[in-house]
Amino acid sequence: MLFKFKSKVTGDLIMLEPDAKRLLKIMGREDQVKGIFLAEQLPLAIAALESAVSQEEAEGLQDPKQIRLGQRSMPMLKMLKQCLSQSADVVWGV
Repeated sequence: MLFKFKSKVTGDLIMLEPDAKRLLKIMGREDQVKGIFLAEQLPLAIAALESAVSQEEAEGLQDPKQIRLGQRSMPMLKMLKQCLSQSADVVWGV
C-alpha cells in the first residue's frame, strides 16, 4: 500500500506503507491510514522527526543494509518545513 501526503503548497509525497508508518509513529500518529497535520501542529512533528534522526545518528545503524532515518525522512521534513513556513496543513489518505 502507498501513502500519499498532500498539501496546497507542495507537490505530493508518496511513500511505501512501512516507511510512512514509521515516520507517522515517530510524529505521534501511529496506526492512522488517513489524517491531517494542522499548520500549528507541524513544529511538534518536525521536532519529533529531527530528534529521532539525531538519536539514530548518535546510536549508529544496527544493520548496514538499512536506509538511515535521516535519509528516509528528508523528503517529509522538507515538506513539513515548507508547509510550516506557509501555514499550510498536510493531509494523507484522503
